Amino acid sequence: MERILWLYAQPYDRQRPVVCFDERPCFLIGDTVEPVAMQTGQVKKEHYAYQKNGSCSLLAAIEPLTGKRVAQVYLRRTAKEFTIFCLLLAQTYPEADVICLVLDNLNTHKPASFYKHLPADEAWALAQRFEFWYTPKTASWLNMIEIEFSALTRLCLKRRIPTIEKLTSEVLALIEERMAKGIKINWQFSIDTCRTKLNSRYTVVNSANSKFAETANFDK
Repeated sequence: MERILWLYAQPYDRQRPVVCFDERPCFLIGDTVEPVAMQTGQVKKEHYAYQKNGSCSLLAAIEPLTGKRVAQVYLRRTAKEFTIFCLLLAQTYPEADVICLVLDNLNTHKPASFYKHLPADEAWALAQRFEFWYTPKTASWLNMIEIEFSALTRLCLKRRIPTIEKLTSEVLALIEERMAKGIKINWQFSIDTCRTKLNSRYTVVNSANSKFAETANFDK
């Protein structure tokens, strides 16, 4: 956790951009009864019945310090899709020496995925473009892409969208709009704050960490 927080605190470096990545399942939901036409000043109304049209997966990444975003919608989220997306990320940052990619420990989120879908020389070259920074288990809140997913859900994905074509069109348009507006993420949770707020967890590991809680109480 502290390793990720340290990374977030580093100044912007175009040669080592910090990019947060994750995948989000999206369910394709259609109406079985035509919704009531919307009227001015009235809440949108739709029938309780619906039909399931399968699912797809949204793969997305954000560079918090610049607001640059990359997103694609796929039918699945296998090692193949991860490889394709990483190729897209590498193309997005042609001048970067290495891309610091924050991601979780899903079994496909490994350089081994590249070797399954690219010739060895190309897989090696792609792997050299990335430095993987894994979040701890059950700590998805540390990955800033979750903030972007929350916004996308509120603005788009919580609605019924029946087809992958319509979902792709709407999500990518929204991503482009947010990027054009230069919407960034101002991360405030630091290592020092972490040691104070989560001090009970630190103390379980080592009782000497109680000094951070004492300092916090004294400051108050």
